[in-house]
Amino acid sequence: MSDIRLVNLTKTYGEGNAVSEINLNIGEGEFFSLLGPSGCGKSTTLRMVAGFIKPSSGRILIGSDDVTGLPPEKRDIGIVFQNYAIFPHMNVAENIAFGLKLRKRGREEIARRVTEALKQVGLAGYGERYQRQLSGGEQQRVALARVLVTEPRILLLDEPLSALDKGLREEMKFWIKDLQKKLGITTVYVTHDQDEALTMSDRIGVMQKSRIIQIGTPQEIYERPKTLFVTSFIGHSNILDVTVRGRHGDDVTVDLAGRELRARAADGVAPGGAAKLVVRPENVLLGGAVGERDMRLDATVLSETYQGAIVRYRLQVGAQEIVAERQNQAHVERFAPGTVVTIGWDPEWSEALVA
Repeated sequence: MSDIRLVNLTKTYGEGNAVSEINLNIGEGEFFSLLGPSGCGKSTTLRMVAGFIKPSSGRILIGSDDVTGLPPEKRDIGIVFQNYAIFPHMNVAENIAFGLKLRKRGREEIARRVTEALKQVGLAGYGERYQRQLSGGEQQRVALARVLVTEPRILLLDEPLSALDKGLREEMKFWIKDLQKKLGITTVYVTHDQDEALTMSDRIGVMQKSRIIQIGTPQEIYERPKTLFVTSFIGHSNILDVTVRGRHGDDVTVDLAGRELRARAADGVAPGGAAKLVVRPENVLLGGAVGERDMRLDATVLSETYQGAIVRYRLQVGAQEIVAERQNQAHVERFAPGTVVTIGWDPEWSEALVA
């Protein structure tokens, strides 16, 4: 059952669209991420769901209720921003109790729910502390507790980890995901960070220039990108110039450096035309790892770079370069620069996209 439904949601400023005709269903209890670069419309979309921005057209439904015209306080939504907005003159318990006091809850209920919220976010015993006594991660937990204590139906998170350092972001993204699953609260998470989206989400909507261009699970988004933008924005890929020789259902044959290869085909890829062949570096096999059913090519090793757990190779095939990454394990064959080596990949792990 859809907990949030956006129907042709559009926001126009002047002659341009910040958000263009978004249609989206988010399931009850789902963790859904809007992922894209700055200026693509993801935060504007979130703020329209929250009620802070009025749509130019379209509808917003929460459950069966059309909330398009309702103010934020009538939508049963909690929102956390990247700047935690913790009141420095209040201690932690007072910050968390703030929303309950606005709702005229009784003193005993407030005390009980604040205590429960502190336990939920792992800050039991922190009630008397002030903002200056908290780390960045602890402040973010207080901001979450202040929202969760009001028991909203929907949780909206707008770049909540962007102000934290890398190590703390890594810790917090797993913590937020675990908490969301435990609470079962429908969550919409806005981020420009692909690692956050892939790690935390049940599904991802990738946005580009005011539109959602692909929706899928993290695995689908990473392994089956539908456009060159999604390919380049999510992870790293080899993007190779090829000519399409033939199409057979969902597969094509393409020419790369005089060799005919098979690949999956995206919509719009047609025989006789140019295309881009996409292969992730971790799917490029080298030497003895290349199997009988893999696409096979001869390549010259241009460089070998040691990156701890990964060894990265730059390879030349014809006039183009291919990057291969392999796990750094004992007894794995290594290839020095200048070596000619057979490379290959399973055709199911390559895709031809419209150039």
